Amino acid sequence: QVQLAESGGGLVQPGGSLRLSCAASGSTLDNYAMAWFRQAPGKEREAVSCINRAVNITYYIGSVKGRFTISRESAGMMYLQMNSLQPEDTAVYYCRAYCSGNYCDRSADYWGQGTQVTVSS
Repeated sequence: QVQLAESGGGLVQPGGSLRLSCAASGSTLDNYAMAWFRQAPGKEREAVSCINRAVNITYYIGSVKGRFTISRESAGMMYLQMNSLQPEDTAVYYCRAYCSGNYCDRSADYWGQGTQVTVSS
């Protein structure tokens, strides 16, 4: 089983920055895509940013494009650099890893427990 653990969340003022980290253990993620999701109170969980296993394709939801940057390392570490944070970014941020290749169980889908990001004055 793959285990994911997020860190780096906290309280930041509007316009500030945070860097979220996701550490994977239990298995390698060579055949997995990874993503950051977030969920605000009363709202559905949404994909914020995704990166494929080849680390050459990225996705950003429109509201964060130009402000957030996703990256990953071979050992399974994933990061989300968040700049120019706004109150609307307040949410619990989750790390996700899921099979996207031919050498893993296509049903494999792992989530971290989440880290709280609060943007407020």
